[in-house]
Amino acid sequence: MVVIRDLSVQCAQMLLVLLLAPLFTGFVRKVKARLLRRQGPPLIQPYRDLARLMRKEVVLAESASWLFRVIPYLVFAATWVAASLVPTFRTGLLFSWSADLIAIIALLGSGRFFLALAGLDVGTSFGGIGSSREVMIASLAEPAMIMIVFTLALIAGSTQLSTIAEFMASPQVGLRVSLGLALIAMVMVAIAENGCIPVDNPATHLELTMVHEAMVLEYSGRHLALIELAASLKLILYVPLLACPFVPWGIEAAASALSTLAVGVAAYIGKLGVGGFLLALFETSIAKMRVFRVPEFLGIALMLGLLATLLRFVSGSF
Repeated sequence: MVVIRDLSVQCAQMLLVLLLAPLFTGFVRKVKARLLRRQGPPLIQPYRDLARLMRKEVVLAESASWLFRVIPYLVFAATWVAASLVPTFRTGLLFSWSADLIAIIALLGSGRFFLALAGLDVGTSFGGIGSSREVMIASLAEPAMIMIVFTLALIAGSTQLSTIAEFMASPQVGLRVSLGLALIAMVMVAIAENGCIPVDNPATHLELTMVHEAMVLEYSGRHLALIELAASLKLILYVPLLACPFVPWGIEAAASALSTLAVGVAAYIGKLGVGGFLLALFETSIAKMRVFRVPEFLGIALMLGLLATLLRFVSGSF
């Protein structure tokens, strides 16, 4: 009976993340439009776009291989699994033993690798440009993320997200300089990983600026729908990924009763609302930077993560 209950809660989290991902994307777009004094699309517009793409016929280039057809499913599966492993409203779920920060980074890195490979598979110039830029961003974002993981592991004594969330919610943590540096670095990495302004602008189709759009330019139909849904899942993933170590309040403990899950779900939705508003506010307050300045942006995140790790390693109280 306990296993069935835990399995039901785990499946509920997987479905909740999958259903809320397009809504979160629509919320961010709506807030951005309102901040720019425009009407903007409705909140359910991403659902309509996904349904429209699923009904369309898939058009493939003659030079596309079998890998080009399989990659959308691989990217969606890897991103959904990673988003489902991150604790949202409750810790200690059935698969929480696999909710390791290093495993989540590996899943996201695998999806990025296959997406870059898809951009190169067709052989177009846009795909090559987008893939090379994506790999360049990943080569700086992943080391910064590893440094953040090292900092959290040194503080919490584990890389498992449920353990980190429970430890960070305890009163023995307090304010630490290393946590502040790691938080700033993770926010910068999240912006770069999701292709947000100032690193990338997914709404543009200019070859001088686009990164993500260049890799998926040859996709259509259900393949493009899966990639767009994976992008929404990746965006919503970083909200609980930031909340678990830095804002763990509201996440129900593993031993809590099922009747208290509503509190955890409400706290999770509230964090999504705050995170979406802050993201939209940041994107409307800053301009898109040149591609050649992205390494400087991610280099700052890497240095902040490294400094947080060294500060924690040298002085345990910080």
